[in-house]
Amino acid sequence: MLVVCLGTASPVILGLVDPDVPTPVWVGLFLTTLVAVFVTAVDTISATLRRVAYGTAVVAGWGVVVTAPQAGLLPVLLVVVASIGPEVIRLPTNVVVIALNTIVIALALGRVNGGGFELVMVTTFYALIQLSTVFSLAAIRREKHLRRQLTQTHVDLQAATVLLAGSARTAERLRISRELHDLIGHQLTVLTLELEAARHRPGDAAREHVERANRVARDVLADVRTTVGALRVGPATDLAEALRAIGRDVPGLDVSVEVSEEVEADEEQTAALVRTVQEIVTNTLRHAGARELWVAVTRDGDAIRLTAADDGQGAAEVVPGNGLRGIAERLAALGGEVAYDGRAGFRVRARVPVR
Repeated sequence: MLVVCLGTASPVILGLVDPDVPTPVWVGLFLTTLVAVFVTAVDTISATLRRVAYGTAVVAGWGVVVTAPQAGLLPVLLVVVASIGPEVIRLPTNVVVIALNTIVIALALGRVNGGGFELVMVTTFYALIQLSTVFSLAAIRREKHLRRQLTQTHVDLQAATVLLAGSARTAERLRISRELHDLIGHQLTVLTLELEAARHRPGDAAREHVERANRVARDVLADVRTTVGALRVGPATDLAEALRAIGRDVPGLDVSVEVSEEVEADEEQTAALVRTVQEIVTNTLRHAGARELWVAVTRDGDAIRLTAADDGQGAAEVVPGNGLRGIAERLAALGGEVAYDGRAGFRVRARVPVR
C-alpha cells in the first residue's frame, strides 16, 4: 500500500500537478507521512513512540491531501493511515480518525468538483473503504491475540497435566509402600520372631528346617523393604516425556526436546524443569517471533544442565519479567542458577545440582 501511495503522489512529484504549497514542502509532508506510518507499524519500539508517530501520520496526511486536491487518488493515503490505527489506538478512537479523514477528503474534493451527488458518493466510498479496512484488520488482530492466548493456555495445560500425573503416581506409590509395610512387612516380622523362638527348641532336624525357613523369611522381608524404598524414591514422572509433552502440538512453533539418558531427576527437580520449559515456550510464543525452539537437558558432572535456544529476534538487553524471575527463584530454591542471552535469538542456560 505504501507503493500504491507513491504511485498516487507521482503526479505532484513529477510536476504534473501543482500543490497549494511549494513542491519541496509538499514532498516533505508526504515523506513524513510515509515514514510515520512505517514507524507506527514497527512493533519492537515503545508504544508511546508509535502513538506519536501515528499522530504525526494523521496530521501530515491531512496536509498532503488538502494541499493537492487535484492529485486524483491521493486520498488513498488516508485509507492507509486509518488502516494502521488498530496497531496503536482503540477502535472508537480509530473511528474518530476515520470521520476526520472523511471530512478532510470532502473538503479537498469539494474544491475541485464542487458539491453535489458526485462528491457525496466519492466521499462515502472512501469512508466505507476506511471502515471496512479498519474493522477487518481489528478482527484479524483480535484473532491473532486469541490464538496466542489459546496457545499459551495449551502450553500451561500440558505442563499442569504432566505435573498432576506425576503427583498421582507419587501418591499411589506412597499408598502401596504403606500397604506393603503395614501388612506384609508386619506379618513377616512376626514370622521371623516366631521362627527365631522355635530355633531354640530341641531337635537337630527341626532346627535345620527352622533355620532355613528363617533365612527365607528374612530374605522376603529384605525384598519387601527394598521394594518399598524403590517405590518411595523412584522418579514419579518421566522427565523426557514430560518436557516433550509441553512442546507437543504448539501452534506456530516447532519445539525439539532432547534429554540425555544419564539425567536422573527427583520429583522436585522434575517439577522445576517442567515449569522452566513451560515458561521458556510461553515467552518464545509471546516475544521471540520464532519458528523453532530447541531444548536440551544433559548431565554435567554433579549437575543437570538445561539449555534452550530459539531462532527468533532476540533482545539486545534482557530485562527479566515475572516469568524469568520465577524461573530463577524456582531453580535457586534447589541450589541452581540460570542465565539469559538475547544476542542471537534468545538462549536460556540453567543448572540444578544432582541430589
